[in-house]
Amino acid sequence: MAYHGDSTYKLLLALLLVFAYARPTHGQGTKVDFYSSSCSRVESIVRSAVESHFKSDPSVAPALLRMHFHDCFVQGCDASVLINGPSAERNALPNLSLRGFEVIDDAKAQLEAACPGVVSCADILALAARDSVVLTKGLSWSVPLGRRDGLVSAASDASNLPGFTDSVDVQKQKFAEKGLSTQDLVTLVGGHTIGTAECQFFRYRLYNFTNTGNGADPTISSSFLSQLQTLCPSDGDGTRRVALDTGSQNTFDVSYFTNLRNGRGILESDQRLFTDDSTRTFVNNYAGILRGVLGLRFGVEFGHSMVKMSNIGVLTGTEGDIRKVCSSFN
Repeated sequence: MAYHGDSTYKLLLALLLVFAYARPTHGQGTKVDFYSSSCSRVESIVRSAVESHFKSDPSVAPALLRMHFHDCFVQGCDASVLINGPSAERNALPNLSLRGFEVIDDAKAQLEAACPGVVSCADILALAARDSVVLTKGLSWSVPLGRRDGLVSAASDASNLPGFTDSVDVQKQKFAEKGLSTQDLVTLVGGHTIGTAECQFFRYRLYNFTNTGNGADPTISSSFLSQLQTLCPSDGDGTRRVALDTGSQNTFDVSYFTNLRNGRGILESDQRLFTDDSTRTFVNNYAGILRGVLGLRFGVEFGHSMVKMSNIGVLTGTEGDIRKVCSSFN
């Protein structure tokens, strides 16, 4: 497809944005202007807190995005992952590497000073996830608010989170159980365009891949394999971190999908999105030749899928509570 001048290109982008943002951005009792009269500064306060921490540690952006995902996939988006305690959700094995709790605590303290007892921790986390994407040069979206905080947090409830060895069928099942489609799956996993993973979570693909019994995962590009083996020696430090989106780990863009097409996915579950027929189309769509247009489309679709995810099992009205401190029940 050819473009004749900047004006045609800009018109196309404008039309895509108009179509995208015309879609609904609310559901299940949440709405964008929920705090318009009770705490009108909620978004600016959360944004300021996230920006402050991001300036000193940019890795907090993918950490907050991941935390919101883990919260929503266990008993819904109710901030149960924030509760601190030996048997609480945040101490489940898949959650032990979660970070960024201090950002939420900081934002909550400021909101309690400005609007005591009004803004839930669940809403703060949803806003912080959105702001993290924007800070890494991704597109923004309107976040429906009005969630209440959960009254239960149990590590045992976090046993079925999506995992890095999951097949595409298992991934689709776990997402479908939350009301999310196959497109939502590919779109949301695209959040791996920012962030890193420890060698211990993918090193088995480099030396003794379980599906072949010996050698490396054949879906890894041969040139990329040598790079990864240098970064993660078989007897090296398992906690060393490697970018999930090689060459673009700090920018929210479509290069993650291009890497999957080129056999440069880090996690087994990520690379499988390209090798499986049911998800490859979405990967190809987001990693298309027309990077500007399709990159924009991924950004817009990510916002839509995040709105869907952030409305999973939400508590509203008189359900749940509004915590005074996010890490403990009232």
